[in-house]
Amino acid sequence: MTTHPSDLWHHYGRARAECDRAVPEDFRWTWGQDGGPGPEVLGELSGKTVGDLGSGAARHAAHLVVHHGPRLVTAVDASPAQYGLSTRLFGSLAPRLRIVHSDAVSHLRAMPHAYDVLYSVFGALDFTGPRVLLPAVAAALKPGGRLVFSTLAHYVGGASGQPDVVGVDVPARTPQGEATTMRRWVLQRHVWMRLLDEAGFTGISAEVLAATATGPRAADTLLIAACRRA
Repeated sequence: MTTHPSDLWHHYGRARAECDRAVPEDFRWTWGQDGGPGPEVLGELSGKTVGDLGSGAARHAAHLVVHHGPRLVTAVDASPAQYGLSTRLFGSLAPRLRIVHSDAVSHLRAMPHAYDVLYSVFGALDFTGPRVLLPAVAAALKPGGRLVFSTLAHYVGGASGQPDVVGVDVPARTPQGEATTMRRWVLQRHVWMRLLDEAGFTGISAEVLAATATGPRAADTLLIAACRRA
């Protein structure tokens, strides 16, 4: 039986949701969610329109709504399971939190010049071809609008990221628990910076946030920020 790729997130976050339904007090960009900068990287959010691309359970989006005063945060995820989970956890934060079941590209293409800020924490930027997604991000941002995202600085396990725009199949599970794969883009810093420039961004910065833990699942984080050209 073929499973739609979005369903591969069926298991993600479910165990935590059973015991933790609170709006998070912290917002972290790192792979381990245990260090590095917080939402200040996004800039001043008061009164702004913000979008979370690949929002999962919408915990980061909920934090921004409660603690940082945006006009609206839209949490976008293609997974039916994650849409259902985020709605159960944080649907009460509407209308300032809008939870949308859609793939990121389709949503962005339908929202020209709608956003002041777009961000992703190991979300859609990791799992969507960047040559398709980044131009859609640029089109959905207002001139001068800001994109910030965190992604893997290297593969989990330590192998270097790709020196070109190449996605690699990584392990995943179907809703039935069977082994399968999904496509992930783990690119070197200079590749991301080139892609952003080509897509119409300027003021591009990229820094590596070192993992604070060790072990087979530890990984450094690449935190990237850029602005849409006016």
